[in-house]
Amino acid sequence: MTVYDDVVGQERVVAALRSAADAARAVLAGVGGGGMTHAWLFTGPPGSGRSVAARAFAAALQCTDPMPGCGQCAGCHQVHQGTHADVEVVRPAGLSYSVKETRELVLRAASSPSGGRWQVVLFEDADRATEAAANALLKAIEEPPPRTVWLLCAPSPDDLVTTIRSRCRLVTLRTPSAGAVADVLRLRDGIDEQVAQAAARAAQGHIGRARRLATDGQARQRRGDVLEVPSRLTGLGPAINAAAALVAAAEAEAKATTEEPNESETAAMRQALGESAKGRMPRGTAGALKELEDRQKSRATRVKRDSLDRALLDLASYYRDVLVVQLGSGIDLVNDDRGRELHEMAAKGTPEATLRRLEAIMQCRERLEANVNPLLAVEAMALALRPS
Repeated sequence: MTVYDDVVGQERVVAALRSAADAARAVLAGVGGGGMTHAWLFTGPPGSGRSVAARAFAAALQCTDPMPGCGQCAGCHQVHQGTHADVEVVRPAGLSYSVKETRELVLRAASSPSGGRWQVVLFEDADRATEAAANALLKAIEEPPPRTVWLLCAPSPDDLVTTIRSRCRLVTLRTPSAGAVADVLRLRDGIDEQVAQAAARAAQGHIGRARRLATDGQARQRRGDVLEVPSRLTGLGPAINAAAALVAAAEAEAKATTEEPNESETAAMRQALGESAKGRMPRGTAGALKELEDRQKSRATRVKRDSLDRALLDLASYYRDVLVVQLGSGIDLVNDDRGRELHEMAAKGTPEATLRRLEAIMQCRERLEANVNPLLAVEAMALALRPS
């Protein structure tokens, strides 16, 4: 088993990363290494495994085996477990990554690797960096220390400023096939073949989502509730109620996801700042607690937005299937367990009307990303989805 085994359906990318790891080994040996660079940009649609590929490459850079990326040595194991001293994984928890956080990261990245190999910074969701943060990051990428490697991840090269992406070597991942995802669930996770195939189709190539759908009954229930929305849009009132239910479900998921970490973070912060036995805080600590509270609110907003976006993508898959039926294309349905319902829905409308509904869903996603009030954005979408 190598570090690249979890990089599903990306054979071309794996070959390029293997070659780059060999070049990096040559740099360390002082015998060349023209195929190695200090800044990489991993791009691909959600679920394509861009951060997985970046982590695999980070492990290969720290590997001590004659074949970089063996997956068995201490270096590979520590990177996989997230405990390697010279590999820092950055995951923006909130809506954005600030310039202050970036400057602190740049300082840490400039230190010499303790293991004598590479100081690696894996920046997931680098597209969340603010403009000022991107400028700070650019300076570090332009003139990196000789043993520092930046691995940036983003959905598309266009999500980063031109000056950053022009200084990075681009690694483009594609959406893996449903068959490849199902094989991973079946062979590595021991999931029943039928369940694995259904989850892979529903996740549309998103490996993490497929695993969640295959193993989490609540996730399957939430998706099922979303797919009930089209049949409930029978009028103005039901459409408004359906929109409210979608937003409420996202809020509930965000609360369930963030409540426990928020409590533990707050307790740890209060203890570190010197909270007394009676719960009193020393003077001058209010600012630190307020900063933590703001970060937690930002994280909750991000989780809520991500939850809503997953629901919208599930909804889009429904109308995608309706369009497939209307056009008679013969392409496999994502929601084939609802075949009869999809055919009935297809018979009630036209391909043009279905395309307009898909456009309404995509517009809602854009509005949410632009910080439009979630309830207003989803209500507008629900009204546009009603039968004409």
